[in-house]
Amino acid sequence: MTAKISYDDVEVGTELPAQSFGVTRADLVRYAGASGDFNPIHWNERFAKEVGLPDVIAHGMFTMAEAIRVVTDWTGDPGAVVEYGVRFTKPVVVPDDGTGATIEVTAKIGAKLDDHTVRVDLTAMSAGQKVLGMSRAVVRLA
Repeated sequence: MTAKISYDDVEVGTELPAQSFGVTRADLVRYAGASGDFNPIHWNERFAKEVGLPDVIAHGMFTMAEAIRVVTDWTGDPGAVVEYGVRFTKPVVVPDDGTGATIEVTAKIGAKLDDHTVRVDLTAMSAGQKVLGMSRAVVRLA
């Protein structure tokens, strides 16, 4: 599929609308059920701390999925994403305080490639720390 945004209308450096995503312990339980990833570091505070984490942490794939929403919301077509990859640099710590955590995502066009595709460079932050590194998507535009 192809995004509704024209390749000719974007330039390197064009910023996509930034977004923030809340993450609660309830979100992690729902994600665990959907993904089948019931690792206790994602729901058991005592266990997470015993293995050296500061608290329960969000699933890496959950964090990755939230970040790409900036791109799919911008394109209006999730099928326009032809490639996506990240490095997990820091965990998203999700306290049991009724508020949880926030993932803040910014993105910009990093390069115009061949065949009406662009590379989108994403930055995902939580609690003032970069949680995804080398976060890049290749997107096919109209």
